[in-house]
Amino acid sequence: MATRTLSRIGKALLAPALALGATVALASAPASAAVWSTCDQWGNTSLNGYTLYNNIWGSGAGSQCVWANSGTNWGVWANHPNTGGIKSYPNAKKVINKSITSLGSLSSSYHVTVPSSGAYNTSYDIWDTDYDYEIMLWVNKTGAVGPLGTSQGTVTLGGHTWTVYKGSNGANEVFSFVRTSNSSSGTVNVLPILKWIKDTKGWFGNETIGDVQFGYEITSSSGGLDFTTNNLTVSSS
Repeated sequence: MATRTLSRIGKALLAPALALGATVALASAPASAAVWSTCDQWGNTSLNGYTLYNNIWGSGAGSQCVWANSGTNWGVWANHPNTGGIKSYPNAKKVINKSITSLGSLSSSYHVTVPSSGAYNTSYDIWDTDYDYEIMLWVNKTGAVGPLGTSQGTVTLGGHTWTVYKGSNGANEVFSFVRTSNSSSGTVNVLPILKWIKDTKGWFGNETIGDVQFGYEITSSSGGLDFTTNNLTVSSS
């Protein structure tokens, strides 16, 4: 099971002050020239309303590079050692900044190509603006990885069936929804999930949703593995 001792957003905010010991070596971008690429540990850019972030935050990390043709078509090459602990969460982010009750809709479509080896999950990471709560939606997982917290049972919401986990990383509450079978493409209706947490479970109130991130939480990818986001869209009203 992967461990998560601090939130990725907390690590991102503290990045300049942290010495994580990650060695980021140069690696080539895809054969077809991307409009942007970086191998920098905290490399990021904005494209088409999305922020892309290399985000190598875990200790003992290896090399990782992210490339992008657009904010909705991008990918990652990662070579992290076969050791425990999350090494990175390369992702694309869309900022919402609306309260749950003021949202008429919040949904996302994804289409990914992911490796059959390594240890990782493909997941949404959704935050309130105060970073008190983290909502993770795992659409697929491979290898020895697992969510934080204890199982709260299974629920069908947003077009998928999930096993729900509730826990804390010491900095914020974490609610993880792990899809009961792996998926490489689909649409998630996010708003009913948020309303279920708020209204059915009462785990939080009318939070203002800030970041909706989508990416790959990588524990190991020894030898170098490719993760491709063929298409990603996040829309709200």
